[in-house]
Amino acid sequence: MIVGSYAAIGDSFSEGMGDELPDGSPRGWADLVALGLAAAHAASGGEGFGYANFAIRGRLLGPILAEQLQPAIALGPELLTINGGGNDIMRPRVSVAATADRLVAAAGEATAAGIRVAIVSGGDPTRHIPLGPFIKARGDELALAVRERLDGTAIAYIDNWSDAALTDLRYWSVDRLHLNALGHARVAGNVLAGLGVEVPEAAHAPHGEGEPDIARPRTAEYWRQYVLPWIGRRLTGRSSGDGRTAKRPTLLPVELPGSF
Repeated sequence: MIVGSYAAIGDSFSEGMGDELPDGSPRGWADLVALGLAAAHAASGGEGFGYANFAIRGRLLGPILAEQLQPAIALGPELLTINGGGNDIMRPRVSVAATADRLVAAAGEATAAGIRVAIVSGGDPTRHIPLGPFIKARGDELALAVRERLDGTAIAYIDNWSDAALTDLRYWSVDRLHLNALGHARVAGNVLAGLGVEVPEAAHAPHGEGEPDIARPRTAEYWRQYVLPWIGRRLTGRSSGDGRTAKRPTLLPVELPGSF
């Protein structure tokens, strides 16, 4: 797939949490996909490549679609990736079928506007987090439901949830809920391959495949630093994304580094 512009909508997964640059800003798989697409565009003789990213951490699917979908469509990108539902399946109550319906309907809306669309699922962290088996059952159900609904359509589905390799702890950040740089690099490879774009051989992540093990807190410390604050936000109706705005809400040029 050769395109000249790309936009992403979603939650922390598409924002790039867990793959922070030295200044603390998130990079992530969508940024890496933009680089891969820009490289393919340039190799085909195209000039200029635009990339926008509306994703905001902590967002449920409803707010993602209400706040991000129309602004993304309005930019008229040639490609749009949609992710969402990961935060929904961690809530006490959720309709997986309705979540799948909304994802596919949103993709159809963008497709009707003349935009190529890919729904991109998050990786499966459930081997390493509390209530893992419960959340995994929902994630498996959602992946199957989306795949069934997209059968026979032109909408691509990049199913990172079913990527068995991504369940390995080495792909996850210290909070065990967000991918680290290595994990985001693998997802970028999955997305580019799913779109039929050559995946660059150079490692995307700062340390490549040899990234060292992360110093991870012991169980009690992990609960205190990550699990209990997450539960507190759920109980009080707060989100880690409260007050945040999109990191790249317009199509900006992508510069190709020498390593890509």
